[in-house]
Amino acid sequence: MTYDEMIKSGKTVLVEFYATWCPHCQKMMPVVEQIRELLAGQVEIYQLDIDQNQDTADHVGVSSIPTFLLYKDGTIVWRHTGEMEAGALLGKIRGES
Repeated sequence: MTYDEMIKSGKTVLVEFYATWCPHCQKMMPVVEQIRELLAGQVEIYQLDIDQNQDTADHVGVSSIPTFLLYKDGTIVWRHTGEMEAGALLGKIRGES
């Protein structure tokens, strides 16, 4: 699946760029997993290892990790780099703030 297909695979799509060696990314893993379970069937969530997807990261302008990109109907609506609380991330996905 290409990145363009990925971001158009659902009405709402969250993409996280991470690395296995990144301590901030590791802290976010259980948060993203919890959100994946909470929003199953409502939001597509993709996690891309930046080391294995460097061209894609470059294409979308990701240079720091973790970086979250939120798409609605294939258009980016929000971007965040760094750790964040589960409630704040969930609120962004749901369009609450």
